[in-house]
Amino acid sequence: MTMTNSDPIKITNTEIAQEFLDKYDTFLFDCDGVLWLGNHLLPNTKEILAKLNSLGKQLVFVTNNSTKSRLSYTKKFASFGIEVTQDQIFNSGYASAVYVRDFLKLVPGKDKIWTFGESGVAEELELMGYETLGGSDARLDEPFDVATSPFLANGLDEDVTCVVAGLDTKVNYHRLAITLQYLRKENVHFVGTNVDSTFPQKGYILPGAGSMVESLAFSSGRRPAYCGKPNMNMLNTIVSAKKLEKSKCCMVGDRLNTDMRFGVEGKLGGTLLVLSGIELKKGLWKLPKNIPDQNITLKS
Repeated sequence: MTMTNSDPIKITNTEIAQEFLDKYDTFLFDCDGVLWLGNHLLPNTKEILAKLNSLGKQLVFVTNNSTKSRLSYTKKFASFGIEVTQDQIFNSGYASAVYVRDFLKLVPGKDKIWTFGESGVAEELELMGYETLGGSDARLDEPFDVATSPFLANGLDEDVTCVVAGLDTKVNYHRLAITLQYLRKENVHFVGTNVDSTFPQKGYILPGAGSMVESLAFSSGRRPAYCGKPNMNMLNTIVSAKKLEKSKCCMVGDRLNTDMRFGVEGKLGGTLLVLSGIELKKGLWKLPKNIPDQNITLKS
């Protein structure tokens, strides 16, 4: 049901649930805060996914987490006893790699990529043939000294033409400082995996990729091209790869400003907001003004 000034609709009985299920052929699921919190699988996740599979629904997993590659995500699903194939997963690291290849047209074997973030981004880029620098390089764990940093000793690598930045739980001054040097070069593109300011863990709300990417943006005076939700680059990649009919798709997530906005601005058939992650029920009646028409159903 499309909303403007009315309240969200909550799924409270079998009849409403069945009517909801009948509307869609494909469900796009966020992961953190929807299926799990960190390494804790949320209640009924396996049963819900199994039910949707039994109904012949197509499942796609769309996450802004860039720390893991799609292959690593299949292993995480498997650790919970859930079988998911790599082509069902679209994360912001993969979306960023597709953006580098298909939009920026950077050339594998020629253009190198400096990554600020964990292994997921570099793995996706390397699968496409790009050489990556930075990222989880252990030398970046050392205290920064402009006179001794191995990344400055022989000057910056002239073949680096792009910085891809995402969540880094080892963020330190060394990583920030070297990344800034590349961003000061006019010929180097600036790509951010996702804009999320925070993400949920079990019992905690922690700093997200956007907090770190925006630090780099502030120091460099540049704006990144973001590739995760709610950016339409990500949705266009999914729709093209899976040949989806958008009107028969439903986005399931736990954030208004990324997941729900992704579904609304992407003109998907509907959205389902769950209250197991970031958003709380008490805040839903103060919906963001930049999402004018909501298509939100609540699941507690």
